[in-house]
Amino acid sequence: MGRYVVRRLLQMVPVFVGSTLLIFLMVNVMGDPVAGLCGERACDPATAAQLKREFGLDKPVWQQYLTYMGHLFTGDFGTAFNGQKVTELMGTAFPVTIRLTVVAILFETVIGIALGVVTGLKRGRPVDTTVLLLTLVVISVPTFVTGLLLQLLLGVKWAWVRPSVSPDAAFGELIVPGLVLASVSLAYVTRLTRTSLAENKRADYVRTAVAKGLPRRRVITRHLLRNSLIPVVTFIGTDIGALMGGAIVTERIFNIHGVGYQLYQGILRQNTQTVVGFVTVLVLVFLAANLLVDLLYAVLDPRIRYA
Repeated sequence: MGRYVVRRLLQMVPVFVGSTLLIFLMVNVMGDPVAGLCGERACDPATAAQLKREFGLDKPVWQQYLTYMGHLFTGDFGTAFNGQKVTELMGTAFPVTIRLTVVAILFETVIGIALGVVTGLKRGRPVDTTVLLLTLVVISVPTFVTGLLLQLLLGVKWAWVRPSVSPDAAFGELIVPGLVLASVSLAYVTRLTRTSLAENKRADYVRTAVAKGLPRRRVITRHLLRNSLIPVVTFIGTDIGALMGGAIVTERIFNIHGVGYQLYQGILRQNTQTVVGFVTVLVLVFLAANLLVDLLYAVLDPRIRYA
């Protein structure tokens, strides 16, 4: 196991370098960031040249990337064009988005797996058909429509919750935004759990466990469910980074100042340091989540061993 973890960590190095390089190149072709600093009026040549020298934009792109990576390994993610450190922006944005992601993952895991188990064990029955139709509707409706409808009904019309989240963004205020963020993933988890459970239900090891006279609950939890959760865990693990990076719409609807809000502002203002810094951390989250998922395989299925 130890050698496997070391090997995976070494494999992450070229993936991380390649991802950050691609992000850096894509962000640098968005446009001229200096033009955004001067507002509606165009910068005069002297001011533009000074700003480029100040932020290192007068150097070739490859040299800018090497400088950025050199600073990155010392914990310096650069400075935004407003003079604020990117790490300071991260310190305020990531805790909010992490709380929102935790709420979304809880909805996705608890409700999604529970519905998937019920429909998988009762395949073809009315409850199965009803849940499948509901999940299909949830997948078909865009997230911004779901968010605006819940905000209008629960926050404005019925006043059950606040229409927008306060700057503190406590867990209680993030329940509705978390449900909106997790809605599509929850539907996929439900359908994935149902399909995997229904397939494994016909497997030989399940029939053997039943033939041995094991209690039905033990057959489901110890044998059927553990093996059926492997593809579900894979989906949820990769979805962690997707939820954190894809929360732009949800955070805009509920006025949450998290990672999505900072990315939106960075793209809008062509603030390359902010965008590259935040996406670099999201790449690390993706890599860590994938490693954790691979290690969980051996916990769910004892037959899986890592050399």
